Amino acid sequence: MLHRVNVAGLTMDPASNTPIIILKSEDDGRMVPIWIGLLEATSIASALKDIHFERPMTHDLFKHFIDAMHMRITKIEVCDIRDNTYYARIYFASGEAEFDMDARPSDAIALALRFQAPIFVDEKVIEKSVQPDEKVEPVDMSEEGRKWADYLKNLSPEDFGKYKV
Repeated sequence: MLHRVNVAGLTMDPASNTPIIILKSEDDGRMVPIWIGLLEATSIASALKDIHFERPMTHDLFKHFIDAMHMRITKIEVCDIRDNTYYARIYFASGEAEFDMDARPSDAIALALRFQAPIFVDEKVIEKSVQPDEKVEPVDMSEEGRKWADYLKNLSPEDFGKYKV
């Protein structure tokens, strides 16, 4: 089952200074954090804030190309998570032809925002990304690993978007 989501915010992982995009389900409010690259975070943030640069960023360039080919993006799906790697698909339409392609979620989201295309997350991705209710022991038993586990455990929805990327 697919859940339509919105970008709830961007934040930074304090341990690694890696951007995290937070997707929030429209129907039940569950959230999916996805660690992304700094350039992709910048591209997503610029689309969210409707900021345009003098020279096109990569996602803007790809949008111009898609427009020139008389195509559009109809939706994107974050469709799987394997070994802590998220997978996405971008769905294109051109006239009567439709096709989809594999993409990193950050790239798919950056493009979806530029096309005002809906973003969906598969139920299995939401389930795998949600922390279970029982007590979880961190895999990384170092002091840094314990700090990160405590940080995640105490994270609240109000914390999302509080950091600028």
